[in-house]
Parts: sequence; C-alpha cells; structure tokens
Amino acid sequence: MTSRLSPGDTAPDFTLPDAHGGHLSMADLRGERAVLYFYPRAATPGCTAQACDFRDSLTSLGAAGYRVVGISPDAPEALARFSAEHDLGFPLLSDPDHRVAEAYGAWGEKKNYGKVYEGLIRSTVVLDEHGTVDLAQYNVRAKGHVAKLRRDLGLDS
Repeated sequence: MTSRLSPGDTAPDFTLPDAHGGHLSMADLRGERAVLYFYPRAATPGCTAQACDFRDSLTSLGAAGYRVVGISPDAPEALARFSAEHDLGFPLLSDPDHRVAEAYGAWGEKKNYGKVYEGLIRSTVVLDEHGTVDLAQYNVRAKGHVAKLRRDLGLDS
C-alpha cells in the first residue's frame, strides 16, 4: 500500500497532461495554495457531484487563495468533455498510470461489495504556497466533502 501524506510533508513533484492539451506541474502551483483532489472517474454520479461542488465553491475558495485541481486516471479527451459538460472552470489532470495518485497516497486497496482490488481512493490534499502539505484527507465522500473541506480550512464559520 502506498503511504499517505501528512501535514508538513513536502508534496511530490509531478507534471501531468490537462484536459485541453497542456500540462500542469507542481512547479506551476508554487507560490499559491492548492487543493488537489483525486477522483476515480469522470462523468460518474459521485465524481460529477464532487466536481460540481468544487465548481460551486470555486469563487470562495479562490477568494481564500486556493486553486482547485482535479486528478483522475481518465484520458484528457474524457476530461475535456467532463469539464465542458459541467462548466467546471478549474484544471483536470490525466494520471492514467496512477503514478501521481500513488505518490500522494491516493491509490491502493479498495473493497466494494466484498471484492478487494487496487484503485483510486477518493482523496484531497491541500498544499501551501511552498508545496508543503497542510491537510490530507483520504476515503472522502463524494457528496458533502467540499462543505466539510471548507469547514476544515476555516472558510465557513
């Protein structure tokens, strides 16, 4: 099992393709706080609800200095369709070999209906402007997670 990140850890470097033919790397995030959220598959009900929750909180997260980035194993083309269909307004990155998810502790053993398999663990990692982990949450729920994250970050009183 991949080890999970904890507050104070240095976030692993990465460069991944985005939904629109570009790339985004850890270096691009330096100097700003970031919310990296890992989700299993674009356009599924849970992942759509979570992405739309992030979209709906984008203004307030941005006002608090946070940049939102979604990461999944989906191909860039699928991410582009997903982003356009739901007008997401934040980068979606493709991690098809799940190496970044593994480095961030978001890939590992899952259980579903008694079956055990390896897969993406729905997770959120919040980074400070230096690339240090402020908060790492694993096995989060798709629905209600963004509201809980906002509370955990002290954005809602």
